Amino acid sequence: MGICLNLWKVLRGVNRLIRNKRRLIALLNEQKQAIINQAVTRGLDPNAPMKPTGIDWMPEIPAHWEAKRVKNVTKILRGQFSHRPRNDPSMYDGKFPFIQTGDVARAGKFIIHYKQTLNEKGVAVSKQFPRGTLVMTIAANIGDVAILDFDACFPDSIVGFVPENDVMLDFLFYSFKTMREELLKEAPVNTQGNLSIERVGAMPIAMPEIAIQRAVVAAIESETENINQAIDRAENEIKLIREYRERLISDIVTGKLDVRDVALTLPDADEALEDHEEENGDDLLEDDVVPEEVEE
Repeated sequence: MGICLNLWKVLRGVNRLIRNKRRLIALLNEQKQAIINQAVTRGLDPNAPMKPTGIDWMPEIPAHWEAKRVKNVTKILRGQFSHRPRNDPSMYDGKFPFIQTGDVARAGKFIIHYKQTLNEKGVAVSKQFPRGTLVMTIAANIGDVAILDFDACFPDSIVGFVPENDVMLDFLFYSFKTMREELLKEAPVNTQGNLSIERVGAMPIAMPEIAIQRAVVAAIESETENINQAIDRAENEIKLIREYRERLISDIVTGKLDVRDVALTLPDADEALEDHEEENGDDLLEDDVVPEEVEE
């Protein structure tokens, strides 16, 4: 009984470390999104004259920018996989990458990994899209966006966008990141939250001339570089802590480690974050087990 109690205490401390790292990642992502939102809707000059748009989520933009609909600045590509059932094994395990909504959600800016492939039979009921296509999920995790780093097929739960000549792909990517909250509001409840291509195409975005788009993208990537590195470090630390937790459980259960006198000490950074959250009413002990990420 004493060993079980001490095991629970140690694991509770380890899980607390993981929760602190996850909260840190959330705060960093909020900071990153704020930088993106500011840059793609208000530009880089805080003193630039503004003009009203009549759009609730983007009430004003720089006076020399335009508000345009997505369908007027991109070519919209429909994903396709017409065969039913979709999980028919005779369609898979070929040479053609097949992107799912989970692949988009797990990607950063670029999709560089995939879990499924189609064979010749599968690709015949689907459609290949070129490398460099900006893709967005319109079902499951709505509004996730990423850029294909290879030719790939995708189902109708994903749509693709190819920008017009006067629209920079990277600028479009960051604009879509800003639109995500509004896209979630647009998703009708009575269709399980799925978005239609028509709804996405009708969404407005702020469009400056191409030189300004390049400057905005460069500024975003410069200002968020350190944030991205901090997020990567925290995610790697979570991975290492989870590996430690598994080894710890194994060592305790097999008797290799005695935890009766173990006192787990949080690092200074985690103690500071814990103190901050406790002061603001956030209960660090709300869960004793950290749930794993949900895979599609």
